[in-house]
Amino acid sequence: MHTVKATAAAVSVALAAGAVGVAAGRYASDAALKAPPGRPLPTEPRLTVHATAAGQITLTRDLASLRPGTYGLAGDGSHAVVGPVIDTAPLPRSRLRPTGGTPIAHTVVRRLERVTHGTLHPRDKVWLTPNLHIGNPSAALGLDHADIDIPGELGSLPAWFVPGARSTWVIAVHGLAATRELALNVMEFLHRNRFPVLAPAYRGDLGAPRNPDGLGHLGETEWRDLDAAIRYAVRYGAEHVVLYGWSTGATMALRAAAHSGMRDRVSGLVLDSPVLDWETTLRALATARHTPGALLPLAVRAAQGRTGLHGDRIAEAADPARLKVPTLIFHGPDDTVAPWSLSRRFAARRPDLITLQPVARAPHSAMWNADPAAYEEILRRFLTPLM
Repeated sequence: MHTVKATAAAVSVALAAGAVGVAAGRYASDAALKAPPGRPLPTEPRLTVHATAAGQITLTRDLASLRPGTYGLAGDGSHAVVGPVIDTAPLPRSRLRPTGGTPIAHTVVRRLERVTHGTLHPRDKVWLTPNLHIGNPSAALGLDHADIDIPGELGSLPAWFVPGARSTWVIAVHGLAATRELALNVMEFLHRNRFPVLAPAYRGDLGAPRNPDGLGHLGETEWRDLDAAIRYAVRYGAEHVVLYGWSTGATMALRAAAHSGMRDRVSGLVLDSPVLDWETTLRALATARHTPGALLPLAVRAAQGRTGLHGDRIAEAADPARLKVPTLIFHGPDDTVAPWSLSRRFAARRPDLITLQPVARAPHSAMWNADPAAYEEILRRFLTPLM
């Protein structure tokens, strides 16, 4: 009897441990599968506002707050735009830790370009975001646009359309934790160059249908909404389209270029911070959530079980041998979400079609932010033959 009880207890412990492991794996996989649009990824640190003054803001000193370039600064209920670093300085001695005597942090002074929403106060928690603009193209940029609905596989997909004179349209699609407002960063440039621009929402976005399981699929199913956008563009006059994707939006662009029934209309790809290996990205986001290394394989298996994701299908979409059109990749070594080494390997296999533009000191999906003028000049040179 004692042996039976001991065995039963051991089985119960094993089952409980297994259940805990499954739950932990599901929680860890949520970092990628449930990344809320418009909220920071776990890789993006929270910063503290220490002071504001005319044209400047003082933030906690961090590798993030020291990044070069121009960024949005988002908080709970606020949004601003900050420019380059002006100065760094230690906090005054009055701002010492209650226990110890070591300064809480050094500070960074950046140029405060404008406050677009809400107000900023000392001790507010904020984070840097690639999004410089909030609202739609008319409100944010003064560009005439139409709010349209694209018939999609799961239902109607809201989109912005900014008209242009050319017969080649640019379809701009965001990625992880972003919204279609990210496309506003380059929309003025595209409009100056007379490209019609279509910026669609896709499944899981605000106003768009949800995936049946309520999860993001890292581009594996979302690409079919980009396919619907291509069909819409062709139906309304586009002779060709350039697919412009950030993060998992770049994954979607690769899949659409390989599998869309309208792929013959795709004349070029622009990929910013492309996710070329979903397992690596999931592990990075789970690690940033402080998931122990031993649980990372469980996170991958949980994602596979919950979504049907399989590395072979995404790897097939990211196979350089399948590439048929000129492709420009913006990526850099400081991307901790999608390793740039994969972009280097991808580009090295197709130097006839792929141009890789390295960008230093820029986080995921923020290659434009590091140096907008340089980015747009490279983009202009790439798009000119496709006009």
